[in-house]
Amino acid sequence: MAGNHAPTVWTVGYEQTTMDAFLAVLLAAQVEVVADVRALPLSRRPGFSKTALAANLRQAGIDYVHFRALGTPADGRAAARRHDHVALERIYAVQLDLPEAIIAAGRLRELAGTRRTALLCYERQACECHRTLLRQSALTDFEAIDLVPGDLVPD
Repeated sequence: MAGNHAPTVWTVGYEQTTMDAFLAVLLAAQVEVVADVRALPLSRRPGFSKTALAANLRQAGIDYVHFRALGTPADGRAAARRHDHVALERIYAVQLDLPEAIIAAGRLRELAGTRRTALLCYERQACECHRTLLRQSALTDFEAIDLVPGDLVPD
């Protein structure tokens, strides 16, 4: 990276969007790889479970990497659903201290430092999601751009 420009990381959620709108926002940002930071990469939304998502991204020329250890444990996901951000922060901080999460965060940091990487989770708004807590913990010196796909459709 030239000069002292901070590296950039993107974040994206797929809540209330379509695969077409999701891919369009990634392609517009020239994202090269999606880092899936869901503990359970499953979705009721068609195309967003791990295997289908990886295939859809590959067709669009975007790589896919799953970082299970950087996902939110079940009690953290429950806190997020109740919009209890304080509990989510507390629970996720414990997750990030686990040895496997520390290793995964190092791998993510290396990836995001060399390729245009978007952190993926479910929540539409990054401020409501653990992906922001992850970025603030593991990618502190990165500039963040939160992508919000168009095409709102009910979940």
